[in-house]
Amino acid sequence: MLKKSIGFIWRKMPYFLRLRIIRVTQEKFTVSVAAIITNDRNEILLLNHVLRPVSNWGIPGGFVEAGEQPDAAVRREIREETGLELTTLEMLRVRTIKRHVEILFRAAATGKGEVKSREINALGWFEIDKMPERMSCVQKSLIEKVLNKEI
Repeated sequence: MLKKSIGFIWRKMPYFLRLRIIRVTQEKFTVSVAAIITNDRNEILLLNHVLRPVSNWGIPGGFVEAGEQPDAAVRREIREETGLELTTLEMLRVRTIKRHVEILFRAAATGKGEVKSREINALGWFEIDKMPERMSCVQKSLIEKVLNKEI
């Protein structure tokens, strides 16, 4: 009986009020996108990022803005950081880590790219067996799995 009454009240409530109640009572999440990007020589694009004080080098990406689709977010982040336009884009994986959702893509790009953001110290295209030493082992392993089509 109580469930029916709550359901009735909920349906009669204005949409904006229902939305506000949902926003206040539900967990908040951050959402990020990242891409393993290759060029026509099968080299991987890596960025030396200011905000990675220990590992320095890693795959490019960033946060999804409110109302933005993940594929648009990864294209925007790559463009903002490197000036590159992606020629192909494929979503590979979505995973949740506590209150964070991480979306991983595989992509291709043409051109060299250049540092366009204060967040980036340098960028480079690397062969899989010549990735920088100052890079997270987790990301190295992830790149290898993606290129070997294990993900």
